Amino acid sequence: MHIADITMFYAPASGGVRTYLDAKHHRLCTRPGIRHSVLIPGAALSEQDGIYTVPAPALPFGKGYRFPLRLAPWRNVLQDLQPDLIEVGDPYLTAWAALDARRQLDVPVIGFYHSDLPLLARNRMGNWVTPNVEAYVSKLYGNFDRVLAPSRVMADKLTGLGVKNVFVQPLGVDLQVFHPDARDSDLRAELGLDENTHLLIFAGRGSKEKNLPVLLECMKRLGRRYHLLLVGSSMPTSVPGNVTVIDGFRPATQVARLMASADALLHAGDQETFGLVTLEAMACGIPVVAVAAGAFEEIITDQCGVLCAPNDPLAMANAVRELFRQGSVALGQQARRHVERYYAWDAVVNSLLGHYHAVLGSQWPRAANG
Repeated sequence: MHIADITMFYAPASGGVRTYLDAKHHRLCTRPGIRHSVLIPGAALSEQDGIYTVPAPALPFGKGYRFPLRLAPWRNVLQDLQPDLIEVGDPYLTAWAALDARRQLDVPVIGFYHSDLPLLARNRMGNWVTPNVEAYVSKLYGNFDRVLAPSRVMADKLTGLGVKNVFVQPLGVDLQVFHPDARDSDLRAELGLDENTHLLIFAGRGSKEKNLPVLLECMKRLGRRYHLLLVGSSMPTSVPGNVTVIDGFRPATQVARLMASADALLHAGDQETFGLVTLEAMACGIPVVAVAAGAFEEIITDQCGVLCAPNDPLAMANAVRELFRQGSVALGQQARRHVERYYAWDAVVNSLLGHYHAVLGSQWPRAANG
């Protein structure tokens, strides 16, 4: 079976989609009888270890992202590869290229709905765009043979738009990289903190959807016995005295060191489609304080952390205090066991293969010989 993934959401410092594709590629390439190709934007046409770059212009100030403008190069690479199945990872031109290639190749195409496009458009342009964007999503994802969503809340949104054949497919976490053993006892000294200070962490992009002002206001209310470490790109420069900023993208191993060395993850984002960073924190053996919104209500159980009302710094501060009253160490240990049981990448890939077999149907003998 030859599976081809195609997406524009792949850049040197990109987030969940690249993590998903890299983890999937690493595992599928070790499975007998399976070939996996990944098509991503690049400066020129090239191939290395099954990763194909297709020419696309760089986005100004896009931190390495490229935006495809021509359908034909993507369609042509797919036609040359002759995959048995195509998975689409974004709702833009590459999706239409995959659907166009389907007409020539007669293979199924799966759409993975990684991003809530109507919500993103509304946040940036206002409510007036919502009906048109929702109609676009309904039309595009209605063309796929099967649609995967990373959480029930995302699946329900698609179903509400009239999209059929929607299945929940959670993502996973690298249990070797994100591990309690990544803890570094020297981190507190590096930050100038004593052992009695509760160290919190947030890692990710400092985009509007992450609601970082809520975190900063929460820290003002918590006071000097608590300290927050903000790690990632586009972080605020003006922060309270009990907040330290490590601005810029950091490799997974560095993030794991920081997470495993903290006491809990703090997340105020109320629009998360999945929330991969929460799984990474839990895999590092620390619990999570997050808002009861988006996918967090599906991922974070009472044994793994504490949820609070969205956009309420006081409620978040109280949730942090409650977490430490319950015992952050015990919750962190339970969180690690939870992700080991439900979110290992090997289990995710096995589930994906189940989806692939289902849509191949009668084509499967052809795929097995391909």
